[in-house]
Amino acid sequence: MSVLTSLLLRGLTGSARRLPVPRAKVHSMPPEEELGTLEKAIALTSCFVSLFLPAGWILSHLEDYKRPE
Repeated sequence: MSVLTSLLLRGLTGSARRLPVPRAKVHSMPPEEELGTLEKAIALTSCFVSLFLPAGWILSHLEDYKRPE
């Protein structure tokens, strides 16, 4: 890398290094109610079904999607 390129890059990134980064003032508290075992199981099952059901459908009907040659 030439000296000119390094000077140009330093000039472009130098002002960005001096900008203050705002800090988020987020404070969280513990939940008012803990999730029960049944609620966790329902949530996990719905995530798996929503992810794997469409993929399984496509894989099981893969021959239907292929073009006839």
